[in-house]
Amino acid sequence: MSENGVTADRVLGGRVKILQPDAGYRVSVDAILLAAAVRTGGGDTVLDVGCGDGGATLCLAWREPDVSIHGIDVRRDAVARLRDGAAENGWQDRVSATRYDVGAGATRQMANGYDAVMSNPPYLPAERMDLRGQMNDINPALTETVPLADWVAFMAACLREGGGLTLVHRADRLPDLLSAMRPHGGGITVYPIWPRVGEPARRVIVSARKGSKAPSRILPGLVLHGPDGSFSDAAAAVLEDGRPLYPE
Repeated sequence: MSENGVTADRVLGGRVKILQPDAGYRVSVDAILLAAAVRTGGGDTVLDVGCGDGGATLCLAWREPDVSIHGIDVRRDAVARLRDGAAENGWQDRVSATRYDVGAGATRQMANGYDAVMSNPPYLPAERMDLRGQMNDINPALTETVPLADWVAFMAACLREGGGLTLVHRADRLPDLLSAMRPHGGGITVYPIWPRVGEPARRVIVSARKGSKAPSRILPGLVLHGPDGSFSDAAAAVLEDGRPLYPE
């Protein structure tokens, strides 16, 4: 049911309540998978860059009850919905959000300030959108207003040495993503997300450790759907039961 253009929806098998617009960009499976891929320890602080309405932020808050999470986004309305969503779930004491433009760079307070940084960034560079000459029509939830390399550099700047950086992105942007991540860390892992068996991956989850020299790995990945279109058992375990995306 929509109230003032905002719906209250539940994810992770009803465990997490999210407030989001009833039209336009809405929380997707990508954000839930991102939260399932982030590894934290007790007392850690996490930054969600481009948090939107809080799909990844709130799912991670449910998954990791001992961590504090802060979201930043350039959209004031999304930040307000995340704050309200945190309160609706009873997590306002450890989930917060502020409006901030990644293009402004990391502030002194942000720099090296987080144990983990995650992001479900805009997927398309501006030149790949049909803008029809209307630059003001760019939706920052979908289209890069900050180049991917700069976005990743911002994330790394906010991360403590040895901390984990995790992103979900389109599979066809993997070369750009790896190029952007290599200057900032190692131990890069690539986790493909396949729609169905035998189909090309459409999404990848990529992570790294700041300052690490460890080699890169490609992990087995996840098939989302079975032949009938329902979630595979492995996907349902993550998306509905709240299990981690991959074991330690």
